[in-house]
Amino acid sequence: METLEFKFSAKSKVKGRAHVGVVGSGDLEVLLEPVEAKEARVRIRTSVLGFSEQWKAVLDRFFMNYDGAASIEINDAGATPGVVSLRLAQAVEASEQ
Repeated sequence: METLEFKFSAKSKVKGRAHVGVVGSGDLEVLLEPVEAKEARVRIRTSVLGFSEQWKAVLDRFFMNYDGAASIEINDAGATPGVVSLRLAQAVEASEQ
């Protein structure tokens, strides 16, 4: 297992918590929670070692369009970048309801 941590600047307040996805082969779960800080903190626990640059690239793209102040936990079981992007979008949508 590898744990990765990233921080991004944030401007907007997140309405609520969200939990999407499941930890299973080729999938991941995302837990999103509002924070008072002016940043988003992302912690990734992944079973796939050596992909920190790819994670950073996916998160950079996500945070180009999302500026919510949140704590995001990702528990990964080998998800592709497309699945990561989908689950992050689902978490944002769920947190706004």
